[in-house]
Amino acid sequence: MKTITETSGATVAAPAAGLAVVGSAGRRRWAVLALLAVAQFAVVLDSSIMNIALPSIGDELRVSPENLSWVINAYVLAFGGFLLLGGRLADLLGRRRMFVAGLVLFAAASLVGGLATAAWQLIAARAVQGLGGALLAPAALSILTTIFPAGAERNKALGVWGAVAGSGAAAGVLLGGVLTDGLGWEWVLFINVPIGAATALLSLRLIPESRGHAGRDGFDLAGAATVTGGLTAAVYGIVEAESAGWAAPTTLGVFAAAAVLLGAFVIIERRATSPVLPFAIFRLRTVLGANVTMLFVGAAMFGLFYFLSLSMQQVLGYTPLQTGLAQLPVAGTLVVAAGLISPLVTRIGSKPVTLAGLAAFAAGLVWFSRMPADAGFVTDLLGPSLVVGVGLAATFVALTVSSVEGITDAESGLASGLINTTQQIGGALGLAALTAVAAGRTDSSLNGAVPAIALNEGFQAGLLVAAGIVAAAVALTAIVSRGSRPGGQFAATTPGSESRAQAAA
Repeated sequence: MKTITETSGATVAAPAAGLAVVGSAGRRRWAVLALLAVAQFAVVLDSSIMNIALPSIGDELRVSPENLSWVINAYVLAFGGFLLLGGRLADLLGRRRMFVAGLVLFAAASLVGGLATAAWQLIAARAVQGLGGALLAPAALSILTTIFPAGAERNKALGVWGAVAGSGAAAGVLLGGVLTDGLGWEWVLFINVPIGAATALLSLRLIPESRGHAGRDGFDLAGAATVTGGLTAAVYGIVEAESAGWAAPTTLGVFAAAAVLLGAFVIIERRATSPVLPFAIFRLRTVLGANVTMLFVGAAMFGLFYFLSLSMQQVLGYTPLQTGLAQLPVAGTLVVAAGLISPLVTRIGSKPVTLAGLAAFAAGLVWFSRMPADAGFVTDLLGPSLVVGVGLAATFVALTVSSVEGITDAESGLASGLINTTQQIGGALGLAALTAVAAGRTDSSLNGAVPAIALNEGFQAGLLVAAGIVAAAVALTAIVSRGSRPGGQFAATTPGSESRAQAAA
């Protein structure tokens, strides 16, 4: 291994063969970005692609409706619970190493899940998939921020990254429909195997190894264990409260355990010499604002695609393929809009773009919540799909840029893990809460009503609450976030943030 650069406390190394593959450094960076984007797309895709296959999985594996959401939640819990750990491991042990390890684990778990013959086997495999994603996702974003210099070039790369993150959730329903209809639900998992294997092999040749110097003080094992256990327990408690009840002893016990673990985590981090989560990072208003907003965005987005997938199949009578095609406008609009919005973030700063994106996202959710039980595609679905696509594109691009503003190379894995954590934890919490709202409204509407209409009223209620969540995100963003300034310059707002910005630049 030969060191090729050393900046901001981070050492980057690469084999000579890896450098020869791509010619110039500029072309190599964009080739690496393409590779990272493929991996990130697969991870984000997997959190939504299963939505389309849920009815088929329920029928074949005989999973009850109340337990079916665990096919989604098992992945989200493991992914969200281990992301902080994955990000810190990338900084300490090597970003490429963690990226490849995550890819291999993700692909292997996908193979096992596709071969499952019982519900528990599939749910367990989905949890391992989530662990693999938690290792590779923060490592990938960290690699991106270390190979692209801060400013317009990095913003352009992060624009691509944001488009991939947002469009993966929307495109998952299309690909899930095609695979479920044509080959069976198993193939929504099998498809990850060749993608993961090919990406892992190419990564060893194209991506230089890099890590921060933070590992010199050791690894904060106690902090990693308490934050992972605390986050997982918190989400599990909310998910289980839907069936057991919020005041049930088991629910209260899980919440108490989560509170104890997260409280212990705070104490441990304040004393650790090399903490998993240095709290000083939250003095950067860009980072704090991006993560608070992403928590709300994840909650609303997960609920949106969950409700749309079930509504189209169980209320409108669409096949899985038709459901995927009906959601294609969201994915297509998101990808196109992200390319146009990325330069706008550099020109006017991230905060105005975030606020505009959130407003459009909320408007699209309200529009979707008015969808009748006999909705037509052109009259009731196309319009809100286009609005949501633009809103998500602006939101994801701007938040991705904000989440790494002012971050040194040595902390890039931490920042990457943090923004992914807030999205996934927000998604898990939001999905649990919104499905509870929808189920309650459906139950109250069943007396004397046609089942499809009662279901639709439940979905409408869930989508309207999701719009309220995004509206709250608008207010919080306006108050908490400062964002990047025009030209990609970091807006220093706290003592010490200027030195961080200079180090990152």
